[in-house]
Amino acid sequence: MMHYLEIEGNAKLGGEVAISGAKNAALPLIAAALIIKNDVTLKNIPNVADIKTLATLLVNLGAKCEFTDDHTLKINSNYVSSTKANYDIVRKMRASILVLGPLLARFGHCEVSLPGGCAIGQRPIDLHLSALEKMGANIEIKQGYVVATAPDGLKGAQIVFDKITVTGSENIIMAAALAHGTTHLINVAKEPEVVQLCEVLAAGGVKIEGIGTDELVIEGTDRRLLDVGEITVIPDRIEAGTYLCTGAITNSQVTITNANAAHLRAVLTKFNQMGFETVVDGDKITIMPAKNVNPVEIVTTEFPGFPTDMQAQFMALSLVANGVSTIDERLFENRFMHVSELTRMGADIRLNGHIATIYGGGEINAADMMATDLRASSALVLAALAANGTSRVHRIYHLDRGYEGLERKLAALGAKIRRLEE
Repeated sequence: MMHYLEIEGNAKLGGEVAISGAKNAALPLIAAALIIKNDVTLKNIPNVADIKTLATLLVNLGAKCEFTDDHTLKINSNYVSSTKANYDIVRKMRASILVLGPLLARFGHCEVSLPGGCAIGQRPIDLHLSALEKMGANIEIKQGYVVATAPDGLKGAQIVFDKITVTGSENIIMAAALAHGTTHLINVAKEPEVVQLCEVLAAGGVKIEGIGTDELVIEGTDRRLLDVGEITVIPDRIEAGTYLCTGAITNSQVTITNANAAHLRAVLTKFNQMGFETVVDGDKITIMPAKNVNPVEIVTTEFPGFPTDMQAQFMALSLVANGVSTIDERLFENRFMHVSELTRMGADIRLNGHIATIYGGGEINAADMMATDLRASSALVLAALAANGTSRVHRIYHLDRGYEGLERKLAALGAKIRRLEE
């Protein structure tokens, strides 16, 4: 049964909403359980589809995974008997490729299905593979699978990433943790999710220098498994930014809790430039209504720059700005698929390659819309909150991959929103 969201526009919002754990931090930590010797408990796990998909993949490999409640996952990988990650799981989620580094480092061989294309563009895994080859792995592509072997284990190496890759960095950091010798990684992603993975591995007994910078020196344990007990997943900075956008687009005062403002600096700066004051108080962030909403110029880039995962939401927000905004999407080639849906609401958006120009201040009218990918879906929900009339957003399984209880959290802020079946 397919679900859709029905959203009545022009509502004033207010109140507080709690931010869930970060899906993009939890996924590599679940994969890292493959190189941890004991029971590991992950707390503050978001209750979203992607997490369950990766847990199922680990179970298929032989690990024991148990959700002790909606936000706690207990994993024991002592029973892993298979090192083959099958296509039917990997095709559902590109992040499944994160098991490649840990499986190869621990067992000396693995087969992982090539991830299918993703709606937002190519995102090839060649950077992961060339790095593993430098560490002594033999890699072949056979019948749609990456078949990797390193019978004597992986060896430390110097690796320069040609471009910044978050999952590539995570995969190779996990591989290097169990390698023989020292690995020197250059041009590593600095995202908070990568930093948390490094901190967990370091706490488990791996010597890592340079955590939080773009250069890491990792002394491998020579296949000795790590000792990690309990991990609390960091808050989801993209969910946090999205809920701050709900306050901004409806010009309401909204407070988010369980957030980390240090992970949101670039996003908070853009709110301020648009005329919204943001007040940080510990793990709470409040966005205030603006007297005048200014247009904005955004260039997406790697952390600590403006995140590509917030681009769609700010495009929706630009519709209510007085003037012309521009968004330059530098990371993914198909990241503007929400534009055609927003134009159904009367939005005036013009695309020129990877640059979108948004003419704000016009009427936004309710429409039926189709979600295309995770972040695009949230942009449609935001636009619907500010539109005249009642909108319907279809194919919301995209939203369920990454936003926990979206309609419940929005309803708590006063949105008139219902999940219905079609």
